[in-house]
Amino acid sequence: MNSSVFDILRRPVITEKSNYQATKLHQYVFEVASFATREQVKTAVETAFDVDVVRVNIINLPAKSGRNSRTRGLAVRASGYKKAIVTLKPGDSIPVFEGVE
Repeated sequence: MNSSVFDILRRPVITEKSNYQATKLHQYVFEVASFATREQVKTAVETAFDVDVVRVNIINLPAKSGRNSRTRGLAVRASGYKKAIVTLKPGDSIPVFEGVE
């Protein structure tokens, strides 16, 4: 399957933990397509941001269910997604994550 960079990388995940990982560990977190493999994520990040990727970890996050208090306890379901943690070579950085606090 020949996919573009924008088909594989959906969005950056910006949380307190991902901000810590970006500043201290050179790791950046992205939500990726469900069909994406480690090699596809690596090439997509390298071509999109012109950096050297050392390692890619992929995590499948399951769907979560909860309750909606406004509709008297109706069960709500948030869909699951695939997350990639990309470790870059020291010295490289992705500008999307800079200045986020």
